[in-house]
Amino acid sequence: MLFNSLLFLVFFVIVTIAYYLLPHKLRWMWLLAASSYFYMYFKPVYILIILFTIIVDYCAGILIEKATGKTRRFYLILSLITNIGVLGFYKYFNFLAANLNLLSDTFHGPQLPLLDFILPIGLSFHTFQAMSYTIEVYRGNQPAERHFGLYALYVMFYPQMVAGPIERPQHILPQLHRVNNFRSSNLITGLFFMAMGLFKKVVIADRLGLYVDPVFNNPHGHSALELLVATYFFAFQIYCDFSGYSDIAVGTALVLGIELMQNFNLPYLASNVSDFWKRWHISLSTWFRDYLYIPLGGSKINFRVTCINLLIVFMISGLWHGANWKYLVWGLIHGLLLVAYQLFNKYDIGIKGFTFLKWLFTFNLVSLAWVFFRAATVSDAFYILSKILAGKGFTYSAGNLMSVPELWYCAFIIIILLLGERYLRKAKDYSNTTKAVIIGGLILACYFLGIFNEAQFIYFQF
Repeated sequence: MLFNSLLFLVFFVIVTIAYYLLPHKLRWMWLLAASSYFYMYFKPVYILIILFTIIVDYCAGILIEKATGKTRRFYLILSLITNIGVLGFYKYFNFLAANLNLLSDTFHGPQLPLLDFILPIGLSFHTFQAMSYTIEVYRGNQPAERHFGLYALYVMFYPQMVAGPIERPQHILPQLHRVNNFRSSNLITGLFFMAMGLFKKVVIADRLGLYVDPVFNNPHGHSALELLVATYFFAFQIYCDFSGYSDIAVGTALVLGIELMQNFNLPYLASNVSDFWKRWHISLSTWFRDYLYIPLGGSKINFRVTCINLLIVFMISGLWHGANWKYLVWGLIHGLLLVAYQLFNKYDIGIKGFTFLKWLFTFNLVSLAWVFFRAATVSDAFYILSKILAGKGFTYSAGNLMSVPELWYCAFIIIILLLGERYLRKAKDYSNTTKAVIIGGLILACYFLGIFNEAQFIYFQF
């Protein structure tokens, strides 16, 4: 079920009203049933995959808490292998098989079969959230949850189960246990975030996609200027699409009295790549930091190990985003950029001050790296970048793309986003009346300017 659909609006209203009418002891059952319906709307049979991992991790959490010594580690490893195994099978089997087949074909060897199935929606997200639970129980930061239904709801809570934020158990489970009384402030603030997220999705992201998609789908048929415009437009498309989803998720949960973490913090205002990753997809970047980077040694051993750890983390992060070489290259690029940043810090190389220039440099690095994320193949990405950087053919022909006025319109709404989002996020502290006016304005903008084609959120594929 898509947030940008009429069905979700009806679903949200019914779920919210019933939630507050029911007594507290029945609310978890209602939310779990609603979350199951929400997920099963995509492909009902895939609920069995989540149920399997929920049972494994629920039991593992209790066994880890009761066990001592190496037995605790055994139960943790068993849980992690199960989760990673499910994720690896559904997301990476065909990718691995296809590449092994290419290698085997070189030596005229046997071929592995490719399986015909659709990747379960949001598998990467709720798998990582499930793993964080058993890891935190193992570390002693979270008591094992004895209530099976509440643990299942922790994994399946519908606002964030298919595209995050990826929450930690110590943040969400206590909120699922407590009594959440209706508060008008939660309703208004939640609707405010939902309206802001919908605006970013249907007014900005989907409209930019009308230009971006034809260009990236046929890069050889467009000029360097058109490729450059599409590159910058995609940077804002993916931001507005994904942060828009996160805003709607945060708002939806807040209406129910549950606070989710902030997943974005104005990432395109970052002054360096390290700062960018502290602002972009915060729930994922902190997950990799806490559960992979630091266990590998982080930056505590020596500089060489720090650089290796950064490269490992970001290459895995790239593959987490998709089973394709282009995502691995995208992750490697960011890993190399962070290694370069570490080198500059180590040898105190850098420009003091010049904040604007550092921001501009960072934004362009990140935007050009997005080409590997969006291009159909690695070779397409290299072609696009080579044509842009060569600086030849900077012409524009509308053709089947946007007209020049439409291009200026897209540029205008991007400027409005850059200037306005900082202040919109502060608006959550305004009076309810002021927030209600802003909500009304955002909804009107969505109605008159939005593209309601129920396009999927980009990150639903991960």
